[in-house]
Amino acid sequence: MLFNHVAQRVHASHFETVASMMQTQLRFVELRRTDRSIWLRQPGTNVDLQLSRSDTLHRDDDKRRSQVAFLSETPQADLEKLAAWAKAQGMEASVGSYSAREFFLDAPDAFVDFVIEAMLPELADYGIEV
Repeated sequence: MLFNHVAQRVHASHFETVASMMQTQLRFVELRRTDRSIWLRQPGTNVDLQLSRSDTLHRDDDKRRSQVAFLSETPQADLEKLAAWAKAQGMEASVGSYSAREFFLDAPDAFVDFVIEAMLPELADYGIEV
């Protein structure tokens, strides 16, 4: 088997806003779309992100442990920009941190089971060739 994509749930009321954020702010390209999902890929990567519409009202209390993660030289500043963009679109968003090198963006009314994480590239330097 070959790894293809990950899927995350987005509340239906914010689905188009989150899809737009991925495309306009993070350079993702739409690969395909159905009534309930969109598949996206960021150029230069080979794993896709599927966002699925959800009507779930329950939010996972432990969702910060499930991330869509990005590498950044300025992780906190980049997530603050995303939060500002989300707020300008009418979507509540806030930035928190796991450590001084790892930060997360939560949009509690939109992200059902995940947060967006940004971390310094050194944290993904595992010292092995794949």
